[in-house]
Amino acid sequence: MGTLFAAALLSAGVGLSAGSANGIDAKIMTVAGDCSGAAAQVAAQTGGQVLSAQPSGAECVITVLVPGEGGPPKKMTVRVPM
Repeated sequence: MGTLFAAALLSAGVGLSAGSANGIDAKIMTVAGDCSGAAAQVAAQTGGQVLSAQPSGAECVITVLVPGEGGPPKKMTVRVPM
């Protein structure tokens, strides 16, 4: 799932809906570069909650917590070009 899913996200381009999990509101903060938009799209496409969004060279490193299918949530890291 990881590599093919990440490739699909990257090819689709990278808006955001911040959600809440366990009654805790998710907050997306603008970071250096333009990672907030990328984080928003990754969260929307995965149905996950953004844990972090950081610029790294010419790309953003987005980490999301994705609901598990019948199990615990999965942590997923995606690299998105800026």
